[in-house]
Order: sequence, then C-alpha cells, then structure tokens
Amino acid sequence: MGRKLIEVALPLEAINRESSSEKSIRRHPSTLHLWWSRKPLATCRAVLFASLVDDPSSHPEKFRTEETQEEERQRLFRIIEELVKWENTNNETVLNAARAEIQRSTSGDLPPVLDPFCGGGSIPLEAQRLGLQAYASDLNPVAVLITKALIEIPPRFAGSPPVNPEARKKLDHSKTWRGAQGLAEDVRYYGQWMRREADERVGQLYPKARLPKEQGGGQATVIAWLWARTVKCPNPACGAQMPLATKFWLSTKEQKRACVEVTVDKKSKTSLTQVNVGQPDLETAAANAAGTGYLNEKGKKVKATFKCIVCKDGVGKGDYIDSEADKGEMSFMPWAIVARKSRGRAYLNFDSRDAEIITLMAKELLSGPSIHSKLPTEPSRGTFASNAQGRSYGFKTFSDYFTPRQLAALVTFTDLVDDARKRALADAREAGMPEHGIALEQGGRGATAYAEAVATYLALAVDRLAMTGNTLVRWNPVGEKAQHAFGLQGLPMVWDFAEPNFFADATGSFDAAIELVADPLESLGGGPPGSAKQADATSTFGEMPARAIFTDPPYYDNVGFGDLSDFFYVWLRRSLGGIYPTLLTTVLTPKADELTASPYRFDGNADEAKDFFEERLGGAFRKMRWVQDSAYPMVVYYPFKQSESEDSAEETENGLSPITSTGWETMLAGLLKTGLAITGTWPMRTEMKTRQVAMGSNALASCIVLVCRPFLGRSPCDPP
Repeated sequence: MGRKLIEVALPLEAINRESSSEKSIRRHPSTLHLWWSRKPLATCRAVLFASLVDDPSSHPEKFRTEETQEEERQRLFRIIEELVKWENTNNETVLNAARAEIQRSTSGDLPPVLDPFCGGGSIPLEAQRLGLQAYASDLNPVAVLITKALIEIPPRFAGSPPVNPEARKKLDHSKTWRGAQGLAEDVRYYGQWMRREADERVGQLYPKARLPKEQGGGQATVIAWLWARTVKCPNPACGAQMPLATKFWLSTKEQKRACVEVTVDKKSKTSLTQVNVGQPDLETAAANAAGTGYLNEKGKKVKATFKCIVCKDGVGKGDYIDSEADKGEMSFMPWAIVARKSRGRAYLNFDSRDAEIITLMAKELLSGPSIHSKLPTEPSRGTFASNAQGRSYGFKTFSDYFTPRQLAALVTFTDLVDDARKRALADAREAGMPEHGIALEQGGRGATAYAEAVATYLALAVDRLAMTGNTLVRWNPVGEKAQHAFGLQGLPMVWDFAEPNFFADATGSFDAAIELVADPLESLGGGPPGSAKQADATSTFGEMPARAIFTDPPYYDNVGFGDLSDFFYVWLRRSLGGIYPTLLTTVLTPKADELTASPYRFDGNADEAKDFFEERLGGAFRKMRWVQDSAYPMVVYYPFKQSESEDSAEETENGLSPITSTGWETMLAGLLKTGLAITGTWPMRTEMKTRQVAMGSNALASCIVLVCRPFLGRSPCDPP
C-alpha cells in the first residue's frame, strides 16, 4: 500500500495563503447560505487531491533516487499551487491537469467520496469539481439543503437555458449555457418578480426620507433605520424610558463624520435624538456614550448595564433589563435614518411619529401564522441572544427577533416563493421543457422539478433577508453599512440595531440577496452528479456507495449547529415544506441525536454530555473505517481554537505547558479506539484575522487536518 502525497509533503504556505484570503471573495459559493466554520474551498481541493495522488516514493521503479522523487514531488506541488488559486476555481486547464493525476494514481478507478458531516458542503463540492462522485449526508436538514443546492441540483439542470419569457424572447440558440447559468438567470428573473410583488404589498412600510436643503433637498431612498432599545428607568422618582445604546457614531470617516446626540427634557422626562453631521468632535460623541453606558470604578463600561440619561441616577443592570423585557416592557426608540444621496450617505433625524405609524401599518398587514416556534430555553454556550449571560431579554419565539415591519415583509417574501414556483412551472412548460411529473426531492428532472429548483434558491435568498433583517443587526460606522446578525457563531445581544430597507439597493436588500445566491450558482453544475441526504452518521450513511471518507465532524461543544440553524429552518420550512416534505418534516431541526457535548441537553450534566459525545463519535468513526477503502487515507478536519494555544496554556519554568483540550483529546481517542493510526497532521489556516469573531475572541482560527490509516497488522473493525 503506497503512501499518498498528503502523507509525505504539501506546499503548505501556498494552501494557507489562498485559504485565508478566500472568505473575502465575491461570487463565492458560501454566499448561497450562511454556515458556521465552513472550510475554505482551496483547503478542501488541495487535501482531496493530495490524498488521492501517489507520493513519488510509492513508485521506486519510476523514481529510483531521492533526487528524482523530490523533483516529481515539486511538479505535483506546482499543480497544487495553481489548483488552490481562486481565479483557477473553474479553470478547465488547471482542473484537467489535477484530474489527470488522480486518474493516473487510481488507475482510472476513481473512488466515490463521502462526507458524512457535510455542513456547508465544501468538501463534496470540491470532490465533484475534481471529477469524483460526491456523496454527502448530515443530520441537520439545513446543512443537507445547502449541500443539495451546491452539488445535487446544479448538475441535474446543467446546460439548460432559462425558461422565463423575457430570456426566451432574446434567446440565442447558438449560445451554449454552461453549468447552471440558465438556472441562475431564472433565479434572478423570478427574484425580481418577487421583489415587485412584495413592493406592491408592503412597499408602503418603506417610505422615502426627506433630505434637508443643506443635503440637496428632495426625497432619498432609505438604506436603514437605526433604533435603540429602551426600558423604564428603575429610579422611582424618574420612570423615563432610558435608551440602552452603546454606539453613537453613525460614520467615523474623515470629512463625513456623523453621530447621534441625545437631548433631555427633564420636565417631560423624555429624551430625543439629534443627528450631528459634518465634523462632530470626539469629546461630544464620548459624552453621549458616557451618558448611557455605565462606568465602574475603574472607568470601564459594564456589560448590559446602563445609566438613565434623563435623571443620571437610575442604573439598569442586566437582571433588571431582563425582567422588564420578560414582562414585555422593553421597546425601542428611533435613533437615526441612513439614506442614499448623490454622493455617499445622508444621516437624518428619525421622527418618532413616523415610526409609530409604520409600526401600526405593519401590524395590520401581518396575516396568517407568523414564526412563533419557541426558542430553546437554554441554548448551548449562549447560542442565542435569548441566553446572553443567562438572560432572555424577552426573546421567547423566533418572531421576537424581528420588528413588526420586518415580520410583515419576511412573511410576504416567504409566501411569494411558492407563487414564483407556480410561474416558473408554467413558463417551463411553455418553453417546452419535458414534464415527467416527478418532484425535485424524488430526483425529478422535468418542468416540475425545475420550478422547485428555482424556488429553492429563492428561499435561500429570503433566508439572507432574515439574516440581515432582524433586531440583532449592527450598524458599522466605519464601512457605513449594516452587518448581519451572525458575526459570531451565535446571536449576541445588540442594544442599538439597524433595520435595512429590503427594497433599497444596498446591504440587506432583496436585490443584494438574489445576487449573492445567483452569482455563485452560475459557476456550479460541473462534474458528475452529486447526492446529499439526511442521515445520522452514527447509525447510517444512507447506503451511499462511498470508498473514500473526507469529513469535518462536530466540534465537541464549540458550535451549536442545531440551535443556530433553527433561525433559518423556520423560514425554510414555511417556504419549502411542500417541496421537501421528507427533509423539512420536523417543527425544528432534530436535536436528540445531534453529535454535541452540550450539557444543557443533559440537564446540565457535563459528564453525561461528554459520554454521549464520545460514544456517538466513536460509532461514527467505526462506520467510516468500515466504509473506507484501504487504498486511500481517511481525512478528518479538526478546528483548532485560538485559546488552545494561548488562553489555555499555563507558564512553567521552561515556558508554556503542553496544551490540553477536551475536544482535541476526544477526537484523537475516538480515532485510535477505532483502530486508526494518524499518519499525518497538517495545520491549515482557514480563517481571516480581520473577521469579527477573530478579533480579541476565542476564534476557530486554524484547522488541523488528520490523515488516518488502519493500524498495520490488525483486522478491520466489525461492521457496525
């Protein structure tokens, strides 16, 4: 059994360089839908290639000396160095060179690849790109749906021209529609139809702003409305609604500075906001911030603790704010409006009367069932803002994450997905697409399945609206834009939030969501058909005929994938429940069998959680070992947390002590107990230091790639 390249050497610097820069690239497949700790495509592509291609030392008859072996190794390195570049992602010349090497090392018998913890689908997508039959499974239905959108749906309709009437009028029959380009064109068309329909139904909730004369006058499209949460001042002598604001800067750009100044009417015990545009000084902004943010004796802000800006005496601490919110007494006050002007942004005052009118209109428009599924009562590691520092802050159902206007609009967009499907179906039949009557979930390829495919991507776009259109969205005064709620691997509490305009041409709009879905779809659809199914890796792989395992298992208790994905699942089930009746059947994502060591699932018993995780992970590894073809190594990714190399280390006389990590130890123990030996480890840099979660936090900063083989001289494990 010859060694593979990954068991000997890799051009690690080139792989890490391309992997760490990949997440800032537009038109990336990851923009189809958010998934947490998604592995970079460059890393997956390089690891797959190097795991299937022989190291030159495996062929001493061809490469007789170390010099000739190293020369051949460097040639393979050059292929990898070109392969991992983003601009070569769909470069057929580069891909064909890589495919040829894999063909040569496998004697043309390409092994089907399986990822039983597919998550965001990076591994099966890159296996497919390299010409391999890709199979994927996951217990989480959101992960399965994302992976279907990457590897299963695009190849099924590859080469098909668009069916919408506008495209058919100017259809050039000599044009070759590569991959899923035609499908992407239809997603754009029916997405724009949805936008127009939604504008007619709820557009009145998104009025234009009035620009003052000094900023050009006239009307301007609002980019976002900014709000600050409020609770009643705990001082009995005051009782004013105190703003719980942490940020007063609207823009910190030179020559474009803008901030919110709060004025107080002590007689009426009210506070009003005034936008200061031009060159507000730093002292003014700092004074505003100090007016509400509570400072301890060391002069530092205390989290979730605010001083009443009206009376200056009332201090609302976390437990008090939580209690008020639980009683339904937390509200939010207008903070500022961000609008578009001819050059840049306009920062305007927000009239509270306008806000009240819009809220009343939105509540009247809300019809039918909303998203009232209850949140988990104790999400793991503060996954939701409803468990921030052990407090709920009034978040009890998924509806509580949204303003009435956001709910009215999201419900409208969600319901329009099925209307768009019906239009796409009629147009597909009109275009002459065969009608087999087989649904997409059942493997259909005709008009019915095609219309359901279009609806799938439209629903993913609506999920992006939910991600950028909720009350946990931050306003970034540096970039002058709204930032979606999942900057961390959770939903941290946000006291002052941005409400983007779904009908604007900016971050958080439906136009932006459609492009973020359709753009990467254009480059998908190459390679052999793929398959993604819902399956519990600890009990079944869904009978997928895989021979090579590449996977990224759950991270002990680091990321609560099930809890997090519920935020999207409730919307997907509403819009796609009829298209995926088997996949989207449960009220929330399955959690009883989810592979995690979260103590809250075991009444707070950490030992039971640990035992559950170790037992189930060991069972999954045993199944993988049984399926794995001995001709290839099994590859397992482990995310190495920054704290495991910094925060957790203790100083000794000789420096830092060895690092210990429960998750790391459990992963290694599970592999060894299954009869697998680790023949190689490679540190991969998979995250950018500039992203929010990496700045001063316990980030999943790097990934350790574990290359495994069965112990020599030992018989395979008994079949599971």
